[in-house]
Amino acid sequence: MEVPDIRMHWKCVELSCCWLLLCLLLAAETVPIDKIKVNKVEEPEVQATVESPDTGLYYDRYLREVIDVLETDRHFRDKLQTANIDEIKSGKLAKELNLVSHLVRTKLDELKRQEVSRLRMLIKAKIDAQQDAGIDHHALLKQFEHLNHQNPHSFEPEDLELLIKTATSDLENYDKERHEEFKQYEMLKEHERREYLKTLDEEKRKEEEARFDEMKRRHQDHPKINHPGSKDQLKEVWEETDGLDPEDFDTKTFFKLHDTNGDGFLDEQEMEALFTKELEKIYDPNNEEDDMIEMEEERLRMREHVMKEVLDCMMSRKEYLI
Repeated sequence: MEVPDIRMHWKCVELSCCWLLLCLLLAAETVPIDKIKVNKVEEPEVQATVESPDTGLYYDRYLREVIDVLETDRHFRDKLQTANIDEIKSGKLAKELNLVSHLVRTKLDELKRQEVSRLRMLIKAKIDAQQDAGIDHHALLKQFEHLNHQNPHSFEPEDLELLIKTATSDLENYDKERHEEFKQYEMLKEHERREYLKTLDEEKRKEEEARFDEMKRRHQDHPKINHPGSKDQLKEVWEETDGLDPEDFDTKTFFKLHDTNGDGFLDEQEMEALFTKELEKIYDPNNEEDDMIEMEEERLRMREHVMKEVLDCMMSRKEYLI
């Protein structure tokens, strides 16, 4: 029985979760200057090599380039370091654009002109391709929601506010869309299975049903799963993944080991990496009964569960140690 393969599409949306990715983009490159001096005295250029996760947005490159340019302005960088998540999410930070240097504003103007030109070319191509099928003008205009297209020449505070708010809104929908895609995948898989059974005679159908029940039984027969984010789960990672003595388990050391980018937070990717050991108890790519797409859905659910428990989209060391 053949089920349409959506793994490639699934992989594309894996990193895009909630609006915190925008905050990660904004925060990942704002490492305090003092921290760089302490840890990277001999290699100060390392701060420019930090790689942010791909948002998956169709304007991802424009978003990244705008952030990179703004990061070169000391005033804006200082404001960004002291801003809280609500200030970033609401677009309040956009007002600080009026205080950045003329050189930065000039670079931003050029980025906006390039983005407007790119979008116009894409829309023209879509219109040419849909001449006979009817054109959804509303959908086409949505391509410009992340900037003020009525002023295509200069990058204004309104443009920064639109960029932040649009990215925030788009990223908030990622987990919801991913859950819906998984639901559709499961429904399609079950439909394909039932359709396949209809093609079999009674004896073969009973054999296939028995095989299916046996696969479910084997899948459910796995070692005990620890509660996501619990001390038992983390101690198991400490012992079996990190290879450390369980008697020496220390939360501060564990946090430093798994805060791979050293920003003082366990972000989504760092937290999801902690669930790998638990997922390996349930899913094995070599087993017919284990669906790797289901495994990624379970990883997402684990991460969402822990996120809700700490009431934030990033777990700080203080929250972690409580």
